[in-house]
Parts: sequence; structure tokens; C-alpha cells
Amino acid sequence: MRIGDAAAAAGTTPRALRFYEERGLLPPPVRSTTGQRQYSTRDVARVGFIREMLSLGLTVEDLSRCADRLDLLMDGPPPQCGASGNGNAGSEGVAARRLAVLDAEIARLTRLREQLADRLGPVGRPVR
Repeated sequence: MRIGDAAAAAGTTPRALRFYEERGLLPPPVRSTTGQRQYSTRDVARVGFIREMLSLGLTVEDLSRCADRLDLLMDGPPPQCGASGNGNAGSEGVAARRLAVLDAEIARLTRLREQLADRLGPVGRPVR
């Protein structure tokens, strides 16, 4: 399918598909005899997965570090993304680092909520 159709099927724009291609998240698409990009249903699924991972807090840079394994991530339990030994970004992996950041933020917000609830008294306490 052509870029406009693929973008619509993935819920995004042609510009986003070109951006993902430029950043290495999508492999260069097959070109028609007239030079138009041609995308498969697998490419559309990959774009959907990329968008899902971005919505979960990963960055384009995070995904770029493990772009060569995005198809594996789409298909099943994720291997260590960005693990050492593959020339990528360290021993914890992209996903593990992002989870650690989220855990730290949750802990910070929980402490903040508890401080505010203590300051406000019974008004700030959840009803159970």
C-alpha cells in the first residue's frame, strides 16, 4: 500500500512514517517502478507498535537503540532491549531503564501525595 494508505491504517501521518524511516525505526520501504514507497501490512503493524511504545513513555531515541529488534519485540516476550554485548546502550536495557525512571517517578508522586494528604488532614485522605 502507498504511504497515505499505510499512514491512515496505522493511525498516523505520511510525515510520521518518513520520520520513523529517517530515524531507523522503519526499514526503507520497497519502491514501486515510479519510486513511490510501498508498505506491507507488517510495516503498518510495526508503526502501530512504535506508536504504542511511544505512548507508554519510550522515546524515539530509546526505540532507535533497539530498532533492529522491534520485530522480535512485536512478536512475543521482549528480549533485553539495548543489552550490553550488542553495541547498544548499556547492561540494563532500554525498557529496564525506562521502567526504573517510571518507578522513581511513581515513588516521588506517592511521597508528594502523602505529604499533601498529611497537610490537608481528613479531606485529603481517600475514602475506602
